Amino acid sequence: MSSNSFAYNEQSGGGEATELGQEATSTISPSGAFGLFSSDLKKNEDLKQMLESNKDSAKLDAMKRIVGMIAKGKNASELFPAVVKNVASKNIEIKKLVYVYLVRYAEEQQDLALLSISTFQRALKDPNQLIRASALRVLSSIRVPIIVPIMMLAIKEASADLSPYVRKNAAHAIQKLYSLDPEQKEMLIEVIEKLLKDKSTLVAGSVVMAFEEVCPDRIDLIHKNYRKLCNLLVDVEEWGQVVIIHMLTRYARTQFVSPWKEDDGLEDNEKNFYESDDEQKEKTDHRKKPYTMDPDHRLLIRNTKPLLQSRNAAVVMAVAQLYWHISPKSEVGIISKSLVRLLRSNREVQYIVLQNIATMSIQRKGMFEPYLKSFYVRSTDPTMIKTLKLEILTNLANEANISTLLREFQTYVKSQDKQFAAATIQTIGRCATNISEVTDTCLNGLVCLLSNRDEIVVAESVVVIKKLLQMQPVQHGEIIKHMAKLLDSITVPVARASILWLIGENCERVPKIAPDVLRKMAKSFTSEDDLVKLQILNLGAKLYLTNSKQTKLLTQYILNLGKYDQNYDIRDRTRFIRQLIVPNEKSGALSKYAKKIFLAQKPAPLLESPFKDRDHFQLGTLSHTLNTKATGYLELSNWPEVAPDPSVRNVEVIELAKEWTPAGKAKKENPAKKFYSESEEEEDSSDSSSDSESESESASGEQEEEGDSSEDSSEDTSSEHRSDSESASEVGDKRTAKRNSKSKGKSDSEDGEKENEKSKTSDSSSTDSSSEEESSSDSESVSESEREPESRKVAKEKEKKKTKQDRNPLTKDVSLLDLDDFNPVSTPVALPTPALSPSLIADLEGLNLSTCSSVISVNTPVFVPVKTHVLLHRMSGRGLAAHYFFPRQPCIFGDKMVSVQITLNNTTDQKIENIHIGEKKLPMGMQMHVFTPIESLEPEGSITVSMGIDFCDSTQTASFQLCTKDDCFSVNIQPPVGELLLPVAMSEKDFKKEQGMLTGMNETSTVIIAAPQNFTPSVILQKVVNVANVGVVPSGQDNIHRFAAKTVHSGSLMLVTVELKEGSTAQLIINTERTVIGSVLLRELKPVLSQG
Repeated sequence: MSSNSFAYNEQSGGGEATELGQEATSTISPSGAFGLFSSDLKKNEDLKQMLESNKDSAKLDAMKRIVGMIAKGKNASELFPAVVKNVASKNIEIKKLVYVYLVRYAEEQQDLALLSISTFQRALKDPNQLIRASALRVLSSIRVPIIVPIMMLAIKEASADLSPYVRKNAAHAIQKLYSLDPEQKEMLIEVIEKLLKDKSTLVAGSVVMAFEEVCPDRIDLIHKNYRKLCNLLVDVEEWGQVVIIHMLTRYARTQFVSPWKEDDGLEDNEKNFYESDDEQKEKTDHRKKPYTMDPDHRLLIRNTKPLLQSRNAAVVMAVAQLYWHISPKSEVGIISKSLVRLLRSNREVQYIVLQNIATMSIQRKGMFEPYLKSFYVRSTDPTMIKTLKLEILTNLANEANISTLLREFQTYVKSQDKQFAAATIQTIGRCATNISEVTDTCLNGLVCLLSNRDEIVVAESVVVIKKLLQMQPVQHGEIIKHMAKLLDSITVPVARASILWLIGENCERVPKIAPDVLRKMAKSFTSEDDLVKLQILNLGAKLYLTNSKQTKLLTQYILNLGKYDQNYDIRDRTRFIRQLIVPNEKSGALSKYAKKIFLAQKPAPLLESPFKDRDHFQLGTLSHTLNTKATGYLELSNWPEVAPDPSVRNVEVIELAKEWTPAGKAKKENPAKKFYSESEEEEDSSDSSSDSESESESASGEQEEEGDSSEDSSEDTSSEHRSDSESASEVGDKRTAKRNSKSKGKSDSEDGEKENEKSKTSDSSSTDSSSEEESSSDSESVSESEREPESRKVAKEKEKKKTKQDRNPLTKDVSLLDLDDFNPVSTPVALPTPALSPSLIADLEGLNLSTCSSVISVNTPVFVPVKTHVLLHRMSGRGLAAHYFFPRQPCIFGDKMVSVQITLNNTTDQKIENIHIGEKKLPMGMQMHVFTPIESLEPEGSITVSMGIDFCDSTQTASFQLCTKDDCFSVNIQPPVGELLLPVAMSEKDFKKEQGMLTGMNETSTVIIAAPQNFTPSVILQKVVNVANVGVVPSGQDNIHRFAAKTVHSGSLMLVTVELKEGSTAQLIINTERTVIGSVLLRELKPVLSQG
């Protein structure tokens, strides 16, 4: 305690307090238990003296020490009478600390606290907001029903306080009062309704928490405040954000229709991105889109997206569950990167995040496949984290990565953590059942583990092998014999029982071994575990029915032993079996069917994930973690078939907002406002700004800074039709005609802008209105206190007009979170060959969620050609044929290697054995990772293996020998230049920046002459990606097509530009440091682009 007194010694006039504190410490007796108790007594006596002192400095020092005691978890309740006397102190610092103390102990010492209630009531009117708030906190902490009316009055007054801090505490007090007296619910709902309208970010989180506690079913209170909460979300404190996001997730599930039904249709629309405007228009005329996302639904998804960068793990988890439960499936992938980032946190956070990832990965494997290595187990991980990571790895296992995972699992089995080693064996079993190609490999590996020294590993292997053998028992008689021998050494009951069950089920396949096993078991029956005894009885019954000559006496002996066993389960089983298999006069009709009953075909066990059924709980909740419904859990409702009326979220325009609107602008904003409301005056300024964002988006085609995803662009036309039809049904004929004529004029001007740019007048007028709407949305969505001056707005408008006339909408700085807006660019057109359609998560692979400048990351391939090259002809290879192709995937054997897949075919009628890579003749610097030797290839059999070759960014040939048991054949692989590249995702701005640095000798170009029909966007894309593994860069100009990649070995950028000129010519430009590869690529692309 003396340390505390020295710490607070800096207060002016604290001399007496310090002396008293030092006297107190000097009385501590260092010896004996009595000395210890007396010292505690003396300490508290000393504090009481200081609290009764006339000097404020002494009281302040005492209160600081008492609060310090509470912070350390020490009991200071006996000082309550001395502390409560100072509740009326004139010194604000003392008063604050007294209130802190009272909040902690008011519930325990209710009678004494009630004596000071008049003081608290007076303090509610104190000029200092902290005192008013603290008084309300103390008052709500005195949990005595008699003061409920006083608390109710205090809460009502505080909810109208000028200070947002006091209003926040009023929201906290609502929950305390409701738990004390639920009958006050109706009055409290009135206060909640009032506080929900509060525009302060300080209050928002607390009042939503009160709403969730008191009246979570009153969704109607949220309608008018929905858009405000969405817009305030970014500025609310972190724990408030969590509460609001969870509430808005529930709200969205009741108010919007499901975005999941029409995902396929939307993907089809995205594929039409490269079609000409005329074709696109025709298609939209023929097929009306059945689903259009509600703009309020989009507003919520867009405004929560930046919070994925939050430093608070709970906020990131809340946004992740929101995306999972309410966003279109094509957009959910964005959360995977953020969740993987949380795995660097402490183990408690990891545990919760991994549980949620485990649930997600069952339904959406593709989301987390790019981050497979993040789920590899570390030796420092606790067991609970290791088992969760194993679960996720099992969910993510597929034919492509199973070989890598099995190598990883082999290491885990050797772990010193036996519980983890056992879990790994179960995981291997699940992989074997899920992926039929590796079932035999896993089974052989598990049989090898049976010779392990560790008993737990052997026991778990036996249990898993038993489950696997149930699926295909005919083929594995040898394994059953091997396991029968293990009965002498294995002591774990579950393993022994599993072996006995297996032998019993397959007793006709091992007729010599089964009776002998029964003989051994009969000897040790009395000392066996109950589980094993039951299986011995079953084994005896099965052998009695199939081989009674050898086992009749043995079975009767075992049944006699079981008849007098201590366990009633075993006694019951014995009586039941005796009546069933040993025929006598009393036997019932069932005896005839004994063999069918015991030896019936058992269904193979289904090895499922323990997380399979958890998805009906909301992710990130306690109920999901426990896998059982927790108290207070609010279930997510199913999506409504028909969306409720969206006009309930419309708010009347506040007059104050008009003062901030630039002159002459209100008239132009009307069409945008009508997007939601049924009358022109029926919308809040912040709401109309969010509406105008979506309209201006459809008018100008610009991507927004908030990072609207690809679905926004596919909503534009139908959202206009919908707003028109809604307004037509809601207002009178006269207003309808007026509005329709306005919106028609607007859509006409937009169509004109999309189809051609000849009519400059209509173009500029439409861009004027849309740019002004955008500037209003920009300024109004920040906050009311931070508006921009009019002069700056006008300057911004002019600047935006200029950029739109240049038809270059991407000249704005692109935020990192905007990357998914460019998805349609990297989606292939309807190509003749099967393409890998890159999903949203693939686009975000390698994406850094910080807000730093340039964005250059490896992307998934836009297109994978299926063309194969002959490696070894069947005539030259004496019946062994080999073909290879480039899958355009990052090589798992090394960052600098190109992935090559080789398909080996045995065209003979003989088995080909020991196929492997022999002598390698590689140029200097080139490296090769060979495939694992293939023991044998059956006649007419085929197998595909993977290799990695580092070509050192050259098209030199890799020569090596492909050998079998008897022959060696010289073969070689020469890569096309386009396969030495990896596609890169980058913005147009970054492309131009990098291109500017790669000029002069780093630039090669040529002119291409071809028919105009060969220069459509879809044809150019198809031809370029067919030749080279490049990524598509979004372009703001119709006549320029950009592609980017980097070389696999050195990572040097390769920038390809196809610029269409007048007539039937185009210029092909390639910028790269690797000039040799650049010129080779130019030579390959030129004839392809020229030909028809």
